[in-house]
Amino acid sequence: MVGMVWVRSETVCCVSTFCHTEFCGFAYLCGNNLKYLQIYKKMAYHKVNADQRAQGHSPYLDNDELQATALELEWDMEKELEEPGFDHFRLDGAVPRHLGNSQSPDLDLESIQPSSSPKGRFQRLQEDPDYISHYTRQPPKSNHCSSCQILKVFCTALVLFIFGTLVGYYARKRCPPPPTSQEPNNPHVYREILKEIKAENIHQIYRDLLQFSREDDVDTAMKILVQWTSQGLEDVRLVNYSVLLDLPGSSSNTVTLKHNGECFYPSGQPCSRETKTLHSQDLLYSYAAYSAKGTLEAELVDVQYGTVEDLIRIQAITNVTKKIALLKLGQSPLLYKLSLLEDAGFGGVLLYVDPCDLPKTSDLVDKAFMVSLNSGGDPSTPGYASIDGSYRQNGPNLTTLLVQPISAMLAKKLLSLPEDTVQKGRCIPLQMPATAKKIISLNIQSVTTYKTISNVIGYLKGSIFPDRYVIIGSHHNSLNTYGRQEWASSTAVITAVIQALMLKVKRGWRPDRTIVFCSWGGTPFGNIGSYEWAEDLRRVLQRNVVAYISLHNPVRGNSTLHPVASPSLQQLAAESQTFNCMAKTRCPRANVSSVQIQGDADYFINHLGVPAMQFSYEDIKTSEDSSFLSEAFFPVHTTKSEVMDPSFHLHETIAKLTGEVTLQIATEPVLPFNALDIALEVQNNLKVATVLLLLFLGDEVDVPQLLAVAARLRDTAELFQSDEMRPANDPKERTPIRVRMLNDVLQSLERSFLVRHAPPGLYRNILYRLDERTSQFSVLLEARERSKLHQSNETLQAALSEVLNSINSAQVYFKAGLDVFETTLAGEK
Repeated sequence: MVGMVWVRSETVCCVSTFCHTEFCGFAYLCGNNLKYLQIYKKMAYHKVNADQRAQGHSPYLDNDELQATALELEWDMEKELEEPGFDHFRLDGAVPRHLGNSQSPDLDLESIQPSSSPKGRFQRLQEDPDYISHYTRQPPKSNHCSSCQILKVFCTALVLFIFGTLVGYYARKRCPPPPTSQEPNNPHVYREILKEIKAENIHQIYRDLLQFSREDDVDTAMKILVQWTSQGLEDVRLVNYSVLLDLPGSSSNTVTLKHNGECFYPSGQPCSRETKTLHSQDLLYSYAAYSAKGTLEAELVDVQYGTVEDLIRIQAITNVTKKIALLKLGQSPLLYKLSLLEDAGFGGVLLYVDPCDLPKTSDLVDKAFMVSLNSGGDPSTPGYASIDGSYRQNGPNLTTLLVQPISAMLAKKLLSLPEDTVQKGRCIPLQMPATAKKIISLNIQSVTTYKTISNVIGYLKGSIFPDRYVIIGSHHNSLNTYGRQEWASSTAVITAVIQALMLKVKRGWRPDRTIVFCSWGGTPFGNIGSYEWAEDLRRVLQRNVVAYISLHNPVRGNSTLHPVASPSLQQLAAESQTFNCMAKTRCPRANVSSVQIQGDADYFINHLGVPAMQFSYEDIKTSEDSSFLSEAFFPVHTTKSEVMDPSFHLHETIAKLTGEVTLQIATEPVLPFNALDIALEVQNNLKVATVLLLLFLGDEVDVPQLLAVAARLRDTAELFQSDEMRPANDPKERTPIRVRMLNDVLQSLERSFLVRHAPPGLYRNILYRLDERTSQFSVLLEARERSKLHQSNETLQAALSEVLNSINSAQVYFKAGLDVFETTLAGEK
């Protein structure tokens, strides 16, 4: 028996040929007519059984017995055709029975069965179209079938063959046509997709999103899901997690001056029922999530930006134990500065933004803000996902400090400074007079509770590498945090990208790799949504994620374009600007840098080592003078984005830049990553660091050895890029196996640069610098600062060891990749 099965759409078409001496039957079956295959199996079974009997019983078979066998065969066939459905007929588990009245004890029908499978012969035929039985047996020694019996069998087979052919013909007419061939991925296709991204469409999506900005997180996420599905995105999911959030209490936090009893809300307005009623939402959400709770009465100490130099200066003149620090936001990560203040012994912190650090067009002087003291994820499940059954740790306060953000206007009142700090066109930074001494009472009453946050995850499956993911991430409004509207900008941009891509998908195009669209929940509380999802799928993402493209707050100003990319993607980011920036959107070849950014890219950069990129518009002053101001979540009016970008051309440019880099990463045969740029970045950073290391460690550091490690990495990366990436990018020299191996190496380039431990607020990925002004490894910079504070070099030496191990690990990784390629090439030759 020979069986072959073709599977097409939902219709299973079978061609079965049964040949055994005089009997040959052929059936062409489709759809639900697979039952005819069973009939033919049964016919073959009876015929073979009769032959076995002929061999085992007697060399001669009398005519009456042969007629009885044929009649039984014919009766079984008619019975099967008459009964509706054939569900009762199971060949797999059937017990062989002897025909006629044969008594031979040696008859063994198992020997003629095809090779068995745990799933049964019939299911095996369905699952394995290439299955062919290799069973052979000798023809019978003698054949006494009469011509009448042969004719009956032949006629029956012919009728069934004609019937099966007719059924199969009409079933095949209803089969869907094969998918059309995909269009080639090239710049022309990219342009066709990007031209569908239009400012007016983004503006309309933005206005639609604002209509449900005050709804619950789950409701907002559900509406985004419906919106993405309506664009044609095939697989969109809502992923919920129950997490511990720190929310405002029933009344606002307050700051009270002890010498006169004046009470102020965080915005600087006097405590009164009228003020509380008028600005209730803004007052409640002017707080630090996960701060310690309670009341603290102590002296106010001005620590400026809270640098190590500031602390050394303050501790030299006063005891800071249990006092309240007046701290400016900016210049370094907030969590890092708070860790220094906590170690120094402070009991509380009032946090504000100096007006001199704000753009001149800003009107945030009288605004308090929200910050999160959470480094990432659900605080009750650190390092693992908040799924049902997970152990919940009881630690709602992530610091012993009572932390309260206040407005610059309130900071001036506490410092007893005049309202106007601008003299002769020059802004004077806020600073407490040397003779001033203030005792204040700080009252913080936030509440921790478990809430559900939702992520919206949509998949556009790749056609060639569906298990390789390019992730684009934005975020949506979470639990009415200040009613901020910048989330609508990021969601409108990512929705416009989906809209443009799906228009091309409907015409038969698909990316080679899967594009995953994510709208994260819980971002203001410490990127909780992205952390929980990534921790939940950590093993999958470690193997599959290729790159992360961030759309966190894409239009936060209108002065200049600020692209940020990991070193391996800097060249791609620069090239994308050339094609997509227009004069009216003011992005003249902005420099691409690798600096720490805010938002949900955090987990992918620092825990998975995934190359990341972000395009955003900012104000020049914000990007040049003071970094980390974006850690503050200010209340933003609903029309703020429309004021900064009334034509929405800035949003359009961000969408096209994001779409351009996404398409190239998702569709180019070789990932557009640059290995040599990573090595150059490392070498330059280490050269700067060695000068500082000599000042602190002197003869304890082997500078030539340090530079030699960086040089080896550069040489290996250069050889890798010239010998492997260059031929792979040439279609004439490209071979599939080598391209796959090359992409596997490129995908994991940055994982070697993850250090095990990093201070709070600093990246574990040492390829990212603290800000534009710092050209060295941030962990070495911080360790040097700590050495000043504690007058010990142990921290610096430990940090240097981690950096060197990372560089050496990357060099070994590159070298191993080259060795594998050489071995493969030798095998091909």
